[in-house]
Amino acid sequence: MHQERHRGREKLKSTMSKYEKTELHVVMFPWFAFGHISPFIQLSNKLSAHGLKISFLSAPGNISRIKSSLTLAAQIIPVPIPHIDGLPPGLDSTSELTPSMAELLKQALDLMQPQIKTLLSTLKPHFIFFDFAHHWLPPLASEIGIKTLFFSVFSAISGAYITVPTRLLEKKTGETEKTPYKSPILEDLKKPPAGFPSTSLTSLKPFEAREFLYVFTSFDGCSTVFDRALSCFKGCTAVVIKTCSEMESPYVEYIKTQFQKPVLMSGPLVPEPPSGVLDKKRAQWLDQFAAKSVIYCSFGSETFMSDDQIKELALGLELTGLPFFLVLNFPANLDAGAELNRALPDGFLERVKDKGIVHTGWVQQQLILAHTSVGCYVCHSGFSSVIEALVNDCQLVLLPQKGDQFLNSKLISGDMKVGVEVNRREDDGYFGKENIFEAVKKVMVEIDKEPGMSIRANQEKWREFLLDGEIQNKFIFDLIEEMKAMA
Repeated sequence: MHQERHRGREKLKSTMSKYEKTELHVVMFPWFAFGHISPFIQLSNKLSAHGLKISFLSAPGNISRIKSSLTLAAQIIPVPIPHIDGLPPGLDSTSELTPSMAELLKQALDLMQPQIKTLLSTLKPHFIFFDFAHHWLPPLASEIGIKTLFFSVFSAISGAYITVPTRLLEKKTGETEKTPYKSPILEDLKKPPAGFPSTSLTSLKPFEAREFLYVFTSFDGCSTVFDRALSCFKGCTAVVIKTCSEMESPYVEYIKTQFQKPVLMSGPLVPEPPSGVLDKKRAQWLDQFAAKSVIYCSFGSETFMSDDQIKELALGLELTGLPFFLVLNFPANLDAGAELNRALPDGFLERVKDKGIVHTGWVQQQLILAHTSVGCYVCHSGFSSVIEALVNDCQLVLLPQKGDQFLNSKLISGDMKVGVEVNRREDDGYFGKENIFEAVKKVMVEIDKEPGMSIRANQEKWREFLLDGEIQNKFIFDLIEEMKAMA
């Protein structure tokens, strides 16, 4: 890695001036979920810092939040979501929708084709970066001479394990050309697809594999997530993945062999240091504890646990004896305060009042993780969350909740060895308070005692890598270089 870094710096010095100004114009069009919108914003910020012109498309209700996150001037264009029965008007992101409404939102997206074609014909960008749900976009953009970049906001390990052609079961002898390929069942998804690289990921537990059945499920006879993603992979000019070869080389190479087309990398898109200061009340509470002693625990704004699992999580944090800051969120249509009171164990808030905070709603997450007293982050293994933990020197306890998070967790705890995954029941994923306690104890107390355990050393290596501005800039320079060659 050090040799690669040196070569990267040398190349960067020789090419930096070359890319300070470019006339490339790109359109960004993410799926209407902030877990997707945020990486598109991060990439926009990186590209616009190097002179690319950015036009960002999203539904009207998302515009103000997008505007507050884009650091440089960009053209933000509202694209109204067409009416569709069952989808209430004005709900413009998945954070406000039930799962069935989110499926209707995909159908509404499909109805946006004429609107998007007219808009692209007017804008005439060189490229459009698009998301997994927009399977109709490559042929539409090709008609008007625009190149398409399928930007996968998921880790390469996720794409390699799930959304590759070899996931479809081969036809049996005697079946005709017209016989459709068969979708995998649970037993198939517990195993990697054919030709998958030899890494620490050798199988999934039943509860993890069950999560991916959704990807192959059609709702109301519409395209499955797998069909959409596969069409995006196959139809685009090139694939762009939010990763780097240092982290995920085997999986990137496997995706290349599966699709036989350019697969580019944006790098992990390390966030800029947070601006502003931590809220005084929170800062004063954190200030009273020793360095690296506080556990921060959060699972994002769209991940919701059952009451039973919230109880076990809370009791597990209490068992550690360490101070903690627990963030819990609930679906938008519920009273968060009432839900919290019902879910927490009896007497819990009174017992932990001197060393525990339980909060619902938005928090200044990056500023909390950057505080000197915070030393552990219990999270759902979302890739952005993991990067935030590593750059802030926080030990990682991984408790994935859905989809790609299960595969991220294998990458982080298995390949990269920079975290510990909570042990869970194989069939249903249940965890108890002791499982939370054991995982936290392992990273906070026993981490350097186990022979061959090198999590701290690995974390320091990756932290240095992620905080090296020249290396991270080089990912964007290389991406721009590839785009210029295509344009």
